[in-house]
Amino acid sequence: MLGASLKLAFDHPNPKSQFAWNSFQIGLLIFPLSPFVGAVAIILAALITWLQQYRTIIRRPINQGFALFTLFLVITAGFATNKTDAFLGLFNLIPYFLVFAGWSALIQTIAQLRHIAWILVIGSVPVIILGFGQLFLAWALKLQFLWIVLDWAIAPGGEPLGRMAALFMHANLLAAYLAIVFTVGLGLWLEQWQLQSHKLKVKRQNAKESFLLTLNFHFLTSSPLPFLTLTVIASFAGLILTNSRNGWAIAMIACLAYALYQGWRILVSGVVAVVTMILLAAFAPSPIAQIFRRVVPAFFWARLNDEMYPDRPVALMRKTQWEFAWSLAQQHPWTGWGLRSFSALYKAKMHIALGHPHNLFLMLSAETGFPTTLLFCGLLAWILIASIQLLRQSNYLAKADKLIFFSYLLVFGEWILFNTVDVTLFDFRVNTLSWLFLAAICGVVFHYHQNNKLLANEN
Repeated sequence: MLGASLKLAFDHPNPKSQFAWNSFQIGLLIFPLSPFVGAVAIILAALITWLQQYRTIIRRPINQGFALFTLFLVITAGFATNKTDAFLGLFNLIPYFLVFAGWSALIQTIAQLRHIAWILVIGSVPVIILGFGQLFLAWALKLQFLWIVLDWAIAPGGEPLGRMAALFMHANLLAAYLAIVFTVGLGLWLEQWQLQSHKLKVKRQNAKESFLLTLNFHFLTSSPLPFLTLTVIASFAGLILTNSRNGWAIAMIACLAYALYQGWRILVSGVVAVVTMILLAAFAPSPIAQIFRRVVPAFFWARLNDEMYPDRPVALMRKTQWEFAWSLAQQHPWTGWGLRSFSALYKAKMHIALGHPHNLFLMLSAETGFPTTLLFCGLLAWILIASIQLLRQSNYLAKADKLIFFSYLLVFGEWILFNTVDVTLFDFRVNTLSWLFLAAICGVVFHYHQNNKLLANEN
């Protein structure tokens, strides 16, 4: 069974796409450590797929929707107060639409999704190790080779100080990356656990050896569970050490979502109880909060209610940023102020430098107007609805396959939630992985819909 799974993963369903698929796999493995080299390989895969499947790609409604979105973005850039910045801002979006279209044609099966998840988990190991070294061993590293081929910058003690950032510019960006790794890693762990449990059950019924010996033998020799267990725990610990409230929330949501999906009521109750205790310690009236603060470390509740940073300027609070972005959107509702305009406008008003308003959808509304933002939200909604329909209605997905597909949907939902309180658009690694997950989901949805049509025609 393992050999068959590996063959399905490494061999592309269409032999003509094998080179592109190989390039994609190699690039994705390298990508966390060398974004430039990794990007060259995965972009090459998208371009080759475009050349091979051009007609299929341009006929897909979702790609036509992103083409229309591109037109809207160009029009809004033409009306921007600073046209140069606005047109430069297009490069944070439009190139990703092109690779999204190529990847969604290249990625077609659940076996490919599973293989991508494994590559992401394996590729995260050195990043997590560097993060722990940065925080606990005060590793300081500045390594640059051939300009951007290899460019590592690790600040001792974290960035900001005390918060794990590893190779990323900020701890919040590492949190966004680790949230992806933790979610797909937990999905793979559950799949392997179910597989090994089934094997053990069969052997326990048919074999004479003791259950304990069987368990130890399979756990230690034939199962990837030990590796997955370590990486899931390490990524979860890394998420905590980023001190990112967004990362913490996503980790809890992932655990709760998997528990609900598996029907594990006790685990659901446990997660809800832990989250409730932390929230009460952070936000309940003082007499009640003090009770729970005896149990919940200040590291959590003081970070949630901002007591850890009591002197934070008003201009750095998300509420202030959101209100300003909303006021900008109301002033120019049709075309916005132009991409990359928020930072300059906010600095002129608040006299403080800020890259974005910590909400992707408010930022798009302020910079591109409501029609463009609504079109983008509509495209995301289409992907979400179509993928949920496939998960719920398809009779062609095995139970394990549904679990992997659910993992990708969970990452998609987490990305939406994360971008309501932050913006991952400006980090090359996280933004690329976000579009990869959207493309993977769309690719599988289109593939199974196409197969269903062919079966219907045959009948």
